Amino acid sequence: MTEEPFTLVDSKGGWLQCLTALKRSLRIALDIEANSLYAYREKICLIQISTDSHDYIVDPLADFALAELGELLSDPGVEKVFHAADYDLSLLKGLHGWEVQNLFDTMWAGRLLGFSQMGLAWFLETLYGIQVSKKCQKADWACRPLSREKLLYARNDTHHLLRMRDDLEKRLKDSGMAEEAREIFADLCHVEGTRRVFNPDDFWRLKGVRAMSPRAQAILKALFVFRDQEARRRDVPPFKVFNNQVILALAQHAARWDGDPPSQITSIPGVPPRVLERIRPKLMKVIKTGLRAPIPKRPARGANAAPGYWKRYEALMAWRKEVARERGVESDVILCRKILEEIAQKGPRNESELEAVATLGPWRRRKYGASILRVIK
Repeated sequence: MTEEPFTLVDSKGGWLQCLTALKRSLRIALDIEANSLYAYREKICLIQISTDSHDYIVDPLADFALAELGELLSDPGVEKVFHAADYDLSLLKGLHGWEVQNLFDTMWAGRLLGFSQMGLAWFLETLYGIQVSKKCQKADWACRPLSREKLLYARNDTHHLLRMRDDLEKRLKDSGMAEEAREIFADLCHVEGTRRVFNPDDFWRLKGVRAMSPRAQAILKALFVFRDQEARRRDVPPFKVFNNQVILALAQHAARWDGDPPSQITSIPGVPPRVLERIRPKLMKVIKTGLRAPIPKRPARGANAAPGYWKRYEALMAWRKEVARERGVESDVILCRKILEEIAQKGPRNESELEAVATLGPWRRRKYGASILRVIK
């Protein structure tokens, strides 16, 4: 029997052996697989960890505790290498309360270097000529048992990361970007934890809602709430009940019924007839509720904004776009939106006040501080 090129960790004993090996490593590569495409409340279904000599695939759905992993992630003496860490870190923090220190993100390294694409498969093929399958990209990772095909796919997500980290770090150093990268990596560690918390007023975030009639907005809000309730009941993501385009189109259509709604809906573009048949009575009730509901109040833009906020913010956005164009990178590589918002809110007038902008690290303050003060003056 051929020995697998990875170790599947699905028992307490296996985890203790894995942990012993990890504690001897000064750096590890990690990735996680979740089931966000299949469940209302997503969970971490697989954790891939690679050292310089071995690959481990940890099954967090097996019956053993992983508390020691949280301790390892927060150990500043061990470097953690991810590719596109944002989502993984938000899940680790939101679902388990784990925070990461000492991070290297290969995707962000690529963004700083001006790479044209950000997917791991593209990095591997471009840098090393390695082609990896994308077949399991949208798999339901909560399903057990895990097939060998899935396990091999998962292993590839971390197997090459440490090598890639070394090559990208050299490029960053050669380009004079190593310190900038480290500051961005440190910022990523402060990502907010992800947990699904439903807010009925989030319907205002849907594209096109502000151009709708007030009555259509009321119906849309009712449909938005219903979709979440149905998704929670069925334990599926809301988009698997109706996608945004469907509820927007339905609200627009139903707004014309004001005062004379039909007895039933015969069809909805994008909704299979069998699905519509199952929920048609509930849907008609929801629409009638929206037809009678008070018109939702549109949230005020920047209700807590300081005087001059929007003028400063727009000036910063234009400045950032120009700097990014000159460097050949995306705008948020220069400064993320959160930093721009804090600068615009505080409106610093000199270097001392700019130092009070907590989200602006020392490297970017030295690099861009004078330009920022000039732009918002």
